[in-house]
Amino acid sequence: MDFEPSERCVEFKERLGAFMDEHIYPAEPVYERQLRDSGDPHHQPAVMEELKVKARAAGLWNMFLPDEENAAGLSNSDYAPLAEMLGRSHIASEACNCSAPDTGNMEVLNEFGTDEQKERWLRPLLDGEIRSAFGMTEPDVASSDATNIQLRIERDGDDYVLNGRKWWTTNAMHPHCRIMIVMGKTSTEGPIHKQQSQILVPIDTPGVTIVRDLHVFGYNDQDGHAEVDFTDVRVPVSNLVAGEGDGFMIAQARLGPGRIHHCMRAIGAAERALEAMCKRAVSRVTFGQPIAMRGNVQDWIAESRIEIEMARLLTLKAAWMMDTVGNRHARTEIAAIKVAAPNVALKVLDRAIQVHGGGGVSQDFGLAAAYAHLRTLRLADGPDEVHKLSIARRELAPYVPREG
Repeated sequence: MDFEPSERCVEFKERLGAFMDEHIYPAEPVYERQLRDSGDPHHQPAVMEELKVKARAAGLWNMFLPDEENAAGLSNSDYAPLAEMLGRSHIASEACNCSAPDTGNMEVLNEFGTDEQKERWLRPLLDGEIRSAFGMTEPDVASSDATNIQLRIERDGDDYVLNGRKWWTTNAMHPHCRIMIVMGKTSTEGPIHKQQSQILVPIDTPGVTIVRDLHVFGYNDQDGHAEVDFTDVRVPVSNLVAGEGDGFMIAQARLGPGRIHHCMRAIGAAERALEAMCKRAVSRVTFGQPIAMRGNVQDWIAESRIEIEMARLLTLKAAWMMDTVGNRHARTEIAAIKVAAPNVALKVLDRAIQVHGGGGVSQDFGLAAAYAHLRTLRLADGPDEVHKLSIARRELAPYVPREG
């Protein structure tokens, strides 16, 4: 395994780094001010649309999607350092059209969508004209076991009819959200992993009701995490993604890259938190000395560097395996980094908050908001416990006696 980034990756890193310094970081306070002044927590600040135009002109657009004609065409290993850079800012990914859940939805449509589905939904998503949501988690069942999903998708002539409820439907509150990919049951018989399907549901379809927006530790994210009710929601049969019973297969194809993208961005957030911790430690004085002179603070800084590097190396290994042997054979590494990266980022953020004192838990430094966002990653795309169970089963498999 070669950790040397490709020439293409280096060139993109240089361009993206310059773009972050020149446009993204200066735009962060503008974005927050425009959002606050609007009085609407889900308002789309004008500066974001300006950033998207600049990012596209700079060729920093759809970098996550290797096979799309207008994308960068980067491998997972090439994209990993770029996603880390995007993760340093809460607005960078959307500015470059590389934010979840759109990335996963675009990958699904790119791989499984019909020509009609691609033209109607993938094209405007790739162009950044619309946003999308993914409806999988439900409020009344333990959705870490997706076989529990209860939303029904029933055939009625030339339509499918949906009835059920979803929550944590991220992006559903975004003013530009136009389409959801919804997972539900098309059958209650046969193999349990062939009972689910995924279907495209325009968010303005009659019977779709946004019940409420869910907050994270009191934070009301701009894209929103909606609870959505589906009552006799009727969509054409042509909106089905792939075939009936393919829901789990599609979910696995979608979640593999999505999980590692989350991890890449988490490492970027951890790096920025470590920088903030160091700057604060050398600038604040207690009892006649900078905080940076305290042994425990130096331990925190050293441990943070060690842990970030370990997480980064595991992420790069997972990305390399996805490129060389495919997502299926990289399952253990993807599961491992999905546990490791958010936990490392949370540790670093917690230390940075402590060094910042009372300011660390306020809105003034962005650390508390980053912590709230990253804490959700221990649940999103599968909780830690499910990934650990998956890893443990593979480790145990060679030692379990075979019957017969």
